[in-house]
Amino acid sequence: MALRHAVLAALLDEELSGYQLAKVFDLGVANFWHAQPQQVYAELARLERDGLVSGREVVQDTRPNKRVFRVTEAGLAELEGFTALAAKPSFLRDDLAVKVQAADHVDAGALITQLTERAALAQAKADLFAGLLTTMRGDRTEEEFLRHGERVGPYLTCLRGLAFERGNRDWCERVAAVLKERKTVHDRH
Repeated sequence: MALRHAVLAALLDEELSGYQLAKVFDLGVANFWHAQPQQVYAELARLERDGLVSGREVVQDTRPNKRVFRVTEAGLAELEGFTALAAKPSFLRDDLAVKVQAADHVDAGALITQLTERAALAQAKADLFAGLLTTMRGDRTEEEFLRHGERVGPYLTCLRGLAFERGNRDWCERVAAVLKERKTVHDRH
């Protein structure tokens, strides 16, 4: 997947400025695609040049003017073509997993600390996703929202983010517990 498709998908519901789009990436889109704000701005410029988004100037009284962007018909066609392609499998690329691979030969205490910190971060992200899901569905149950909600795509990707972060948390907690137990046994002997 190219960054362009993630940007196009993020612009489907409303016009956004580059700043707003960077915030959307930081909160919602980050659960499946990471990009730095400068990458988002550069991609917006390319998409506009290619006719996949259109931008317009918004005059503001108390702040500098801003440009907002929306997906064009050509951009929607680009997304349509992208969604028709076979999806590539996901893969894990995690420096903490590499460190755990070496757990038998390095300081377990340092790893336990990092795993505990990562578990807390994953829990905080899971809490954020759970809150976003609640906001998206309003007073409806999840089943009602999924059956009758106006736009379920963002909700479904947020569910993936929630499951991912809960999985991260669970793995980190389990590995930290195993390493603590092994460290305790080793320290006794």
